[in-house]
Amino acid sequence: MYEFSELGWIKHVVFHPVEGFEDLRWKKKGSIKYAFIIVGLLFIAMVASERLRGFQYTKGNQEIFNVVPLIVQSVVYFATWVIGNWSICTLLDGEGTMKRVCINSAYALVPYIVGTYIGVFLSNFMTLDESVWVNTVEYIGLGWSVVLMVQGMKAVHQYSFSKTILSIVLTLVAMLIILFLAVLLISLFQQVYAFFYQIYTEITYRIRG
Repeated sequence: MYEFSELGWIKHVVFHPVEGFEDLRWKKKGSIKYAFIIVGLLFIAMVASERLRGFQYTKGNQEIFNVVPLIVQSVVYFATWVIGNWSICTLLDGEGTMKRVCINSAYALVPYIVGTYIGVFLSNFMTLDESVWVNTVEYIGLGWSVVLMVQGMKAVHQYSFSKTILSIVLTLVAMLIILFLAVLLISLFQQVYAFFYQIYTEITYRIRG
């Protein structure tokens, strides 16, 4: 077992995932504050990927920028993953709390975030013919984050490898259900708001008339 600073623990789990996540669990280390910071950096990475890539790598109309989809793809998806995984693994006798799932999941995203930043930086100096290097860096970051996520969920819930994969698949299904219900709920609130606004408008019109 080792003693690290909060940033040291992040580095430990990134470069030594098997040992790192187990140490993180048994020593009850990891910071929810740093987890939120990492999610914030994920959002910024997505904004940078959308707006700061080299001219040859840009897609679509750059004059139109909508931040909402990026918030959904980062913060909302992450929150849905944490809630979905905790809910599913509670049913599957997982040992992880929502806080521990959040910390492990956030720490697992670090390589993907770093890979995205490096990819954005390289895109400003490399031509499309050299895009293989940009893609390689980003794919390595994504692949390493997937490995970390699997190991992080395995350690936090104390599952076997096969049960971890099953829980991840069920978590993805739970995420789809949660997002579907959220969209349905938002649509319902919009309809209720529109209904009462029409009533208010009609009453106001009659009073003034």
